[in-house]
Amino acid sequence: MKPIELRPPLDNKKIKQLKAGDLVSVSGTVVTARDKAYARALDILRSGKKLPVNLHGGIVYHCGPLVKKTPRGPKIVSAGPTTSARLDNMQMEFVKRTGVGALVGKSGVNEDVARELARLGCVYLAFTGGAGVLATQTIQKVKKLFWRDLGPVEAPWVLDVENFGPLVVAIDVHGNNLYLRR
Repeated sequence: MKPIELRPPLDNKKIKQLKAGDLVSVSGTVVTARDKAYARALDILRSGKKLPVNLHGGIVYHCGPLVKKTPRGPKIVSAGPTTSARLDNMQMEFVKRTGVGALVGKSGVNEDVARELARLGCVYLAFTGGAGVLATQTIQKVKKLFWRDLGPVEAPWVLDVENFGPLVVAIDVHGNNLYLRR
């Protein structure tokens, strides 16, 4: 089965077509974010300022890449997913304020967060843990790195990816959640 290709920014029509269990891949811009990036983004947005990257309809990857210094600059050597539920206390507000169309991570989110993501029109895409090198092979280039003071693992990376995945639509906007199937 060939994955459905997603190209951000995602519109509501495309997001609504996705169903839990669909295989997808992503080509285009993906932004990494973890705990400290979420917290800073929310502080900025609460103060009425704009983020240095437009996330509306975008795809945020819960990832803290491993980076090697090279003469030509930083090189991402592994970009595996982090556990998404660790961001649950900020997840709903982050999606509401940014308009993100999809989150990518591992292990899902809590049920109440999943319901709210669906209500907000955001899907959750699962990526296999331990496949960080596979993810790295899809990175075409690093477009930008900001908030360097957070360190390379926590700072958001703006990546240009090609056929990033395969990802599984684990939580869709219709209320289906693969993590709840028994």
